[in-house]
Amino acid sequence: MRAIRRRLDARFDAWIRRRTPGRLPVRFDRHRIYVLPTRFGLFFAVLLLAMGAGALNYNNNPALLLCLLLGGAGIASLLQAQLQLSGLAIHAIGAEPVAAGAPLRLRVHARADDSRERRGLRVDCTGQTATLDLANSAGEADIVLPTRVRGWLDPGRLRISTTRPLGLARAWAYAWADAPLLVYPAPEAGGPPLPTGRGEQAQSRVSPGGEDVHHLRDWRRGDSLRAVAWKASARRDALLVREFEQPQGADIVLDWQRLQALRHEDRIRRLARWVDEAERESRRYRLRLPGQPELGPGRGAAHRHACLRALALLPREDDARAAG
Repeated sequence: MRAIRRRLDARFDAWIRRRTPGRLPVRFDRHRIYVLPTRFGLFFAVLLLAMGAGALNYNNNPALLLCLLLGGAGIASLLQAQLQLSGLAIHAIGAEPVAAGAPLRLRVHARADDSRERRGLRVDCTGQTATLDLANSAGEADIVLPTRVRGWLDPGRLRISTTRPLGLARAWAYAWADAPLLVYPAPEAGGPPLPTGRGEQAQSRVSPGGEDVHHLRDWRRGDSLRAVAWKASARRDALLVREFEQPQGADIVLDWQRLQALRHEDRIRRLARWVDEAERESRRYRLRLPGQPELGPGRGAAHRHACLRALALLPREDDARAAG
């Protein structure tokens, strides 16, 4: 039964996706909004039928009038539920990459051209839910998705629904992200420190524990008196503090081939940890992966993302063996 249900869901998704634009923004209109009664709505309809039959049988005009008023309210709630989504546009669906195993925060940004109040909209994605409220015709919902493996993560379809105002009907529509989301490899929990720099250009960084004087600067609250340059301060008639530089060595080379003793995924996790450590220490580094041009030398958020993306998209061990 589970296999049959998965196949039916896959066919339904394919059919729905053909009816929905492939690229964002997606604007919901009457052709893309589905409305059906809830369980409470079905109970309400059965109750109204019973009330109407009893009122007609006993010729009770007040009861018949009440039944008609309640029926009109139910029909109005169907229309109002549909209007909650009509005109709503999903402008962006995305998330910042995270390491495998960490929760990924999926952001869904929605807008509406009119000033109609839209509150309590429910956003569902892969079993996770969030609430979307529009203030000043714009709003954002955050859905926390679990991650397990590195690489691309397809969040699948997003369902935006509402049961307002009376809970008698549920209106919903679907949207899809433009592209899959990226999941970085999980860094190694522990291991050896960064390898010795093997690049061409040596570097140094300002450090209080260095050996060579880098420059003199004005004294600031919290500076140690041991770092005060007294002679230079006497000439300038102002307190000056010595800052030193600590040699860091040459650019670090993170080479895939130097980790042959490790298994395929263990190499990826170690290189991911070394990339993070090099960033924390503000070191320039290169990344060498098989079959790819060398990345770097460099540092910073853009270089880190390029390196972790390359590691995340490396083939799986079985695929790598088949290709090799």
